[in-house]
Amino acid sequence: MKIAVYGQYYKDNTEDIIQKLLAVFTTYNPEVVFESNYYNVLKEKNLLDKPFSVFTGHEDLDEGFDMFISIGGDGTMLRAATLVRNKNIPIIGINAGRLGFLATVQQENIETLLPLIFENQYKISPRSLLTIDYKGKSLNPDYLDYALNEITVSRKDTTSMITIDVKLNGDHLNSYWADGLIISTPTGSTGYSLSCGGPILTPDVNSLVITPIAPHNLNARPLVIPDDTEIELTVSSREEQHLISLDSRIESVDVETVLSIKKGSFKINLVEFPQEKFLDTLRKKLLWGEDKRN
Repeated sequence: MKIAVYGQYYKDNTEDIIQKLLAVFTTYNPEVVFESNYYNVLKEKNLLDKPFSVFTGHEDLDEGFDMFISIGGDGTMLRAATLVRNKNIPIIGINAGRLGFLATVQQENIETLLPLIFENQYKISPRSLLTIDYKGKSLNPDYLDYALNEITVSRKDTTSMITIDVKLNGDHLNSYWADGLIISTPTGSTGYSLSCGGPILTPDVNSLVITPIAPHNLNARPLVIPDDTEIELTVSSREEQHLISLDSRIESVDVETVLSIKKGSFKINLVEFPQEKFLDTLRKKLLWGEDKRN
């Protein structure tokens, strides 16, 4: 088995995580390739007991890789998706952050859960993506026009509301007066959309969520739509530009630019273990059932 390992930061718990990871690797002896920047950090801290191969980016990952391990929080998982892209390499998230809806393997469970990938005791959870197109979009081949969690439009350089006109499959839905608008996948429904009052979707539903950010028209509620819907957004503002964000990547766009958003042409495969299913994560992370009556 060939495994890629990626992380962004060295934290207080990194040493313990790497030690547990290497202990599992010693038992099962996979071919391990570290992301180059992360590898250099681990080498500086003397956490690696031998040399390892490295990869530097998306181009170095091929279908010969069987697994991609992301060490960090959900932000690291989102960046891992930008490395894997359409290679269909399953991603496992080891949570070194805080909440961790996507990075579901907790530090204390590494030695219990990670061996299951070598014993084929896991499931693949395919996750839909969103993609965006608009006039003036960067032609740089490194520009990533897709998001795993959400695509958001929001105001820029102003405290005033913006107006977001929304069409679904060419039909007018609404003009939102708000600080912004979130178009969320089921994966992203437990993120920014949830904090703005949106519903939680299970990962396997074929739906998207439109969630306004601080809408002035208070009857504008989050809306669940089929994921084959083509969404068209046009933003009006007192400023000349507004912001669009694709997960954590932000671009400035001229107002009145027509933004076309739809489901992506490929999916990101996340690894799910029997002990860490989505419903278990909801109960643990959102403290559902934390009531003495249960």
